[in-house]
Amino acid sequence: MDDIGVKFLSELVGTAMLIILGGGVVAAVSLTKSKGFGAGFLMVTIGWGFAVFAGVTVSYKSGGQLNPAVSLAQAIIGNISVGEMFLFWLAQLIGAIIGAVIVWLAYKQHFDEEPDAAAKLGVFSTGPAIRNYAWNLVTEIIGTFVLVFVVLAFTNGKTPSELGAIPVASLVIAIGVSLGGPTGYAINPARDLGPRIAHALLPIKGKGTSDWSYAWVPVVGPLVGGALAAILSGALLPMA
Repeated sequence: MDDIGVKFLSELVGTAMLIILGGGVVAAVSLTKSKGFGAGFLMVTIGWGFAVFAGVTVSYKSGGQLNPAVSLAQAIIGNISVGEMFLFWLAQLIGAIIGAVIVWLAYKQHFDEEPDAAAKLGVFSTGPAIRNYAWNLVTEIIGTFVLVFVVLAFTNGKTPSELGAIPVASLVIAIGVSLGGPTGYAINPARDLGPRIAHALLPIKGKGTSDWSYAWVPVVGPLVGGALAAILSGALLPMA
């Protein structure tokens, strides 16, 4: 397999792993028949941190980007081409869909017995605590800016895997506990859009709406935040 094919598969597998463990912890906490039901928001943030750890670890050959906002930043600072960026975006989206399907399979009986449609959707995608699209967008921009800017600061403009999985995971936990309250901190377009597509397509009993009216926020916000981080990194950070 050529190098770009390896990178594509690496991003796909890494993003799928991210969603399997990240969506899995939300399912464990949110679905009422689960043994983890009611463990709370802190458990979710810790679970997502370890999900990032696993995803970055298994996607070393592509740099562990796993996030279209990170790939956009990498393209802006010149580490990857625009063509590679779009290829990574496709791999990340497909991986996120696959990961969400696997979470559904793992919790199939629990989804069948869960009466709350919102709890089911929450396993797949984020939603605002207070719905105000403009302010929700601001929150996603800020959270993603912090993610990308700090990773670039630690790596001198390199990829997340060159920082190491543990620091990236710790950063995601920090963002979750500090900035995750308003929107559930998608901070990753693929993480939200891919599972939302899976939610719309899967035969989930009593699933209700996929909330497409909100879906643009966790896509646009992270892309803006990632672009801003990349632009400012050239002026403010030591870049290799």
